[in-house]
Amino acid sequence: MVGALIPFRHPALFYGGDSEYLGGVVPFLLDGLDRGEPVAVAVPARNLQLIEEALADRAREVRLTDMCRVGRNPGAILPTVLLAFAGEHAGPVRIVAEPMWGDRSGAEYPACVLHEALLNHALAGRDLAVLCPYDTAALPPDALADAERTHPEVWGPAGPFVSPRFDPDGARADFMRPLEQPASAVERKFDIGQLASLRGFAERWAARHGLRRPRRDDFTLALAELTTNSILYGGGAGVLRLWAEERQVVGEVTDTGTITEPLAGRIPPAAAALGGRGLLLVNRLADLVRTYWVPGRTTTRVHFSC
Repeated sequence: MVGALIPFRHPALFYGGDSEYLGGVVPFLLDGLDRGEPVAVAVPARNLQLIEEALADRAREVRLTDMCRVGRNPGAILPTVLLAFAGEHAGPVRIVAEPMWGDRSGAEYPACVLHEALLNHALAGRDLAVLCPYDTAALPPDALADAERTHPEVWGPAGPFVSPRFDPDGARADFMRPLEQPASAVERKFDIGQLASLRGFAERWAARHGLRRPRRDDFTLALAELTTNSILYGGGAGVLRLWAEERQVVGEVTDTGTITEPLAGRIPPAAAALGGRGLLLVNRLADLVRTYWVPGRTTTRVHFSC
């Protein structure tokens, strides 16, 4: 499985149980360390502990991060985990990143598939390898089939193989579907004259529905960024919708803008750029971000856990 890195490598590791997990991940990490490559791991806490114990003294050479914390929103994984680490190093880099685990919600799942599909474009040409483990015992067959669509190669107990289903653009299209609208949403239309009062309205609504500070401040800031984007880039007006789900509050902004860059909010802009950071901030603040766009309409939805 292990060999010299070529830009960009993106295998999926199908594993069933701790032995298969460590048998795929640890040699990948040790090979990188032996080559002098920077190595990072971002996986759920239980698997993180397994890897740390298996690496023993060499664990101190690896950046270890709990993916359930840094990657709860799949849209934040690319900028805050992968690009953040790769950007610190000039040469080859390898990362183990596990974005999908058994208790991901139904709302989070499409965002995970979209994240994996977009990596193939976002990281193309980089001297970088990202190994993505998938638990065959905890994940349904559809999730494994989607992993084959978003990864050009798969590593499994029988060895590596080229994925015959690899089609990241098709996977992205399938998971960019219209978002269902709840009947219980509170709705406010806005233009530039309502921006200031809209933020206070959202803050009071979130407080009534159990969102505590500082997350309530994050929620209102995320909505402020989205509504401001509507004014600047989305036709000068929009619609804000708010509703509560089980242990979550949800905000959504719809306008008449068109997103032309699928990686918007996932690739940090150049340091000298004057804009382009609003959606990046939203992805970092929210527990989940979902976006749907067609020509002439864009909807962005943010979830915050109470």
